[in-house]
Amino acid sequence: MTRDNQNASPEYDLTDRLLTIPNLLCLVRLLGAPGLIPLALLGHNELFLWAFLLLAATDWLDGKLAVLLNQRSVFGARLDSWADAALYAALVLGVVILYGPVLANEAVWIAPALSTYLASTLAGMIRYRRWPSYHTRAAKTSWLLTAVAVVALFIDWSLWPLRIAALAVTLTNLEALAITAISPTWRSDVISVYHAFRDYRKES
Repeated sequence: MTRDNQNASPEYDLTDRLLTIPNLLCLVRLLGAPGLIPLALLGHNELFLWAFLLLAATDWLDGKLAVLLNQRSVFGARLDSWADAALYAALVLGVVILYGPVLANEAVWIAPALSTYLASTLAGMIRYRRWPSYHTRAAKTSWLLTAVAVVALFIDWSLWPLRIAALAVTLTNLEALAITAISPTWRSDVISVYHAFRDYRKES
């Protein structure tokens, strides 16, 4: 067993395989995310929305397939986090290009989400010298709420889904910070801060 596998969450059996279907889906998301930027620059709102939803769907699908095919891996958890970060960054930049004035008016909701994400990522990098890859239940819920918020924004429905998603992301990032504070070693796929605390108690 590798050192990474020893530090992985005990909730899951992990594989050392690199070439798996979930990893390929993560790679599609990682490489496809930058393609959102030219769509935004060219003002292709509808194409941007559909491309984002397609890429976001790979995040849901790769997690399901990893469990169904027993292809969870530490590398996959890292790759998934990198792909998510790339998609988040491309989404934020693209939406700023397309809806800058709207987002400016919602800064009180969006700023905490972005700042806590940067803080949680930086905390993980400082403590473990690697990207945190917790993939909590809250993070998965936040992704779903973000997708709903993007659709609501693009169809000019309501800004409340955006505010709710931003709040959910902020709380998710605060939970990630708490997990980093609790866990002495790097872990992947931690369900929640409760599980991190429980595992810490077992190990101490």
